Amino acid sequence: MLARLPEYIEPLHLADKRGALKGQIPLKDLNRLADLLVDDTGSVAIELFFQREGRLATIEGRLEAVLQLKCQSCLAALPWPVNSEVKLGIVTSIAQADKLPEIYEPLMLEGETMPLKELVEDELLLALPAFPKHDYACFKPIGFVEDAAANKAKLIGDDEPSPRENPFSILANLKNTGDL
Repeated sequence: MLARLPEYIEPLHLADKRGALKGQIPLKDLNRLADLLVDDTGSVAIELFFQREGRLATIEGRLEAVLQLKCQSCLAALPWPVNSEVKLGIVTSIAQADKLPEIYEPLMLEGETMPLKELVEDELLLALPAFPKHDYACFKPIGFVEDAAANKAKLIGDDEPSPRENPFSILANLKNTGDL
């Protein structure tokens, strides 16, 4: 097991030697992911094991981090814990990727080496939700503020909210009387 994480790895060589990587990468070093975060402080914990199963080289392990995403409803910071299981089959062609067992996702290797942070960043990006939102109703329409004393929403500048007119009242009138 390596004490310090390398910048570049040779996945096939590590698989032949049954290598393991364990450590942390700062979130600020993951450029594509940092663009999606409200705050890029913190790090991702990495634990990866490389091995061969016959002719198939694999990477298995976990990635753990707490990412500060932007809630798509209220635009506030949303802590998003990621505990991602990694199961990759190292391939060099589409034909090999098609033959992978279903439990593995293909990792297309174009040369002998690849940046470790690219592998980690790809896995974290796949673990993100398409539209991150809080578990509770965090959105407040524009023009409303919350009255902390009464804990109810009221219109800015109004003492009492006016009752909303039902947009279907015309149809109800037509149904009852037959005319507008």
